[in-house]
Amino acid sequence: MRITARCLATTSLVMLANAAALPSWAADVDATSAIDTVTVYPDGATVTRIIALDLASGDSTLVARDFPLSLDPSSLRVEGEAGAKLTIGTIDARPPRAAPPVNLPELDKRIEALRDQRADLQGAIDAANARRKFAQRFAEASPAGLGDKGEARPITEWRAAFAAVAEEIATADTAIRDATRKQREIDRQIAQLEAERSAKPPSKLEVRIDVASAAATKATLRVTYAVRNARWVPLYDARLDTGAKDRKPQVELVRRAEVTQSTGEDWSNVTLGVSTVRIGRGGSAPELNSLVAQYPQVPKPMALGAASDLVRSAPAPRQMQSPAMAKVTEAAEPRERADEQQAVAEIGDFQATFRIPGRVSLGAAEGAKSLRIAAMSVPADLAVRAAPVMDPTAFLEASFKQTDDATLLPGKVAIYRDGVFVGRGKIAASAKDDIVRLGFGADDKVKIERAVLKRNEGSVGLLVTTSKTDERAFKTTIRNGHDFPIKVAIEDQLPVSENEDIVVEMLPSTTPPTANNIRDRRGVQEWTFDAKPGEIRDINFAWRIRWPKDKSMVIVPAG
Repeated sequence: MRITARCLATTSLVMLANAAALPSWAADVDATSAIDTVTVYPDGATVTRIIALDLASGDSTLVARDFPLSLDPSSLRVEGEAGAKLTIGTIDARPPRAAPPVNLPELDKRIEALRDQRADLQGAIDAANARRKFAQRFAEASPAGLGDKGEARPITEWRAAFAAVAEEIATADTAIRDATRKQREIDRQIAQLEAERSAKPPSKLEVRIDVASAAATKATLRVTYAVRNARWVPLYDARLDTGAKDRKPQVELVRRAEVTQSTGEDWSNVTLGVSTVRIGRGGSAPELNSLVAQYPQVPKPMALGAASDLVRSAPAPRQMQSPAMAKVTEAAEPRERADEQQAVAEIGDFQATFRIPGRVSLGAAEGAKSLRIAAMSVPADLAVRAAPVMDPTAFLEASFKQTDDATLLPGKVAIYRDGVFVGRGKIAASAKDDIVRLGFGADDKVKIERAVLKRNEGSVGLLVTTSKTDERAFKTTIRNGHDFPIKVAIEDQLPVSENEDIVVEMLPSTTPPTANNIRDRRGVQEWTFDAKPGEIRDINFAWRIRWPKDKSMVIVPAG
């Protein structure tokens, strides 16, 4: 396709059909690319590289050898600008060119010769060390001050002996130093030859782009492609301000994106964004095949030996592939709280993309990097919730309306209450205007006790026993130790029957529950009330189960 000066040129692999209409391409031109923009999805990423170069007039084939092996060749797309009419032709990605064959026997001979030279040098070093030690022992043991008959030697003879010993030691030291230097050089040569012997194949992909320019010009091309070995997962910080007499409770919910990548390329100083689109699911719903109801087919008898042949030809099963607290001293002078940069949200009808401000770097083997992408502060309603049938602990809970246009994705959340980290939890997917419930740790000032008042298994009937029964009664006592009122929610379980012969009834002594089957969980009852400061309240709960005498009955958790 032809473009006018400074206009946009785009192409893709689907343009192969147009290649026949273009002229034959000229010599290769080496090109270097640099990563500029990355958008990360929950199951992959798209990367955009920039190629800036001076183009000669006529036809050229740009050859960039710095693309990752992990890219999807079918996803390659190119667009760009130039100062003259420009045509972008075909694009293709090629595997690394095979390295020229290495002459292993010749390399082995050279390495062996160098090692022999090193051994000779080591022998010279050992001999020089022995010579040095002999001179030192001679100097220590020889009676240099006495003659043959015990007379004193002239001082000139002393000096000659000293000079001879010093000369021997100096000569040995010089030989040792020279041989050691030569050994170091030989070691470097051996290391280089061994590296050549075990050289790894190129780790980059070669991308070739055919272009034709009407005149010499400067051009900028953007090459975009998809990679799979990258992802992001949502993380959250939930910070609860429990409020005061003059301040209502409020929750600040901070969204974070934890980005990881092992694409084989470093993302250095790039513009980074994260998107909620899942590219691995494809564009269409799955196609269903027909279901056929039929009688079982009787297997045909096999000829002798056929079964063993089948076993031998069966493919082997595939193996599953796997994947401080620093103490802060407050300064005397007032200080401002450091703000954490936040992404710019692009909210659409079907997805959301968050653009991180500035530039970000993330290496291929660097691990996960957490980035703040959004935050919201909303008023919260507080309550103490407990399920004493399992745990008598009272947990402080905050509920609030999700006000962001972008859906909250399910993820892990770090919980802070009045500036103190109290644990971790999970947050469910929530669209705009949904009510979100988050627990913020144990409330030790609300005490809850659950006592069993009755547990009786017996029979029911006048003259003849007709059924068995299981009757139970419980009392839950709640005490509000706060000096302010607080909403309390107590949950318990009423068994549910899935058989008409098993009858479950709540007994009249039960304190009427506020809600039944809460959160669409059958049989889960809830009692809510506003507890005054220091108030103690009891909740009674009793039920009975009847079933036929000739059968057994068990109570098990729902599947």
